Amino acid sequence: MSERFALIHNPRSRRNGREDGSFGQRASQVLGPLFFHSASRPGLVEIVAELARREVGVVAIDGGDGTVSDVMSAIHQAYPADALPALAVLPSGNTNLIAADVGFGLRGMAALARLSLLASEGGLRRCLRRRDALAVRWSDPARPAVLGMFHGAAAFTRGVRIAHRPVILNRFSHELAVGIAIASSLGRLVFRATRRKWLAGDPVTLAVGEEAPRTADCFLFLATSLGGLPGGMWPFAAREGTGLSYLNVGAFPEHLLSATWSVLRGRPTAWMDRSPSYLRGRADHLALRLTGDFVLDGEILDSGPDGQTYLSAGPAFDFIRNA
Repeated sequence: MSERFALIHNPRSRRNGREDGSFGQRASQVLGPLFFHSASRPGLVEIVAELARREVGVVAIDGGDGTVSDVMSAIHQAYPADALPALAVLPSGNTNLIAADVGFGLRGMAALARLSLLASEGGLRRCLRRRDALAVRWSDPARPAVLGMFHGAAAFTRGVRIAHRPVILNRFSHELAVGIAIASSLGRLVFRATRRKWLAGDPVTLAVGEEAPRTADCFLFLATSLGGLPGGMWPFAAREGTGLSYLNVGAFPEHLLSATWSVLRGRPTAWMDRSPSYLRGRADHLALRLTGDFVLDGEILDSGPDGQTYLSAGPAFDFIRNA
């Protein structure tokens, strides 16, 4: 039995912006009114609302992490909670952490042809991987929740700001740019003035699950609902279990370079779990009060007037894999 799917194409995504437009023309021929192209959040909200009205059950997203986040957020607003569409993520953006974990595995004409074949055979949902979204909410109930899959604050926000500078972003993919930024930041720790400024961190109040909030200076905070990162990196605790994985690195952490080398290889050592500098675990929800901005899937967002945000696991999405 033939199935149908919609395709949302972000023409401004890094890899899409380099192409000549032939993919859009071909996708429009194949999908007709179920092909959409938009790079704006309001435009995506309107598109997803239309897909919800048509009860479209599969949505392919041709863009990077930021586009996936925007589409998931719009789906959260427009679709019934018990009828979320399955997603096929085509890696075409500056950051593709989500695609590296749960992506379709193809992009461009190859992805369009494969999705069309699976749809004609009724096999779009043949191979699925399920993941919770990471939902961010603010203390202001009027501000809609934003869904993503990778959150970072403190030094991570500084690193991403560096990575977003045109001299870096225009030359390198975002993943490499962030790596260069972090490497540069670590290099600055050699110098006393820069070292103290970065390692002193930012005041962060963190509540894990139902635990009481604790306030301390934080060098780096990360949280994710992904099951893996590119290159085998994994700074968090064991991958098994449900909820969000989080890492809270305190100010002036001990053995920072050794810890960095370990997590880059995906082999955090046992001493990290015994160190008060590195708090890692899993939780269904986290409450976070920051003095500055944070990053969600490569996009810098403000933490609101009071700095209070709430992170939670879910809703869960099915991601289509190319089998």
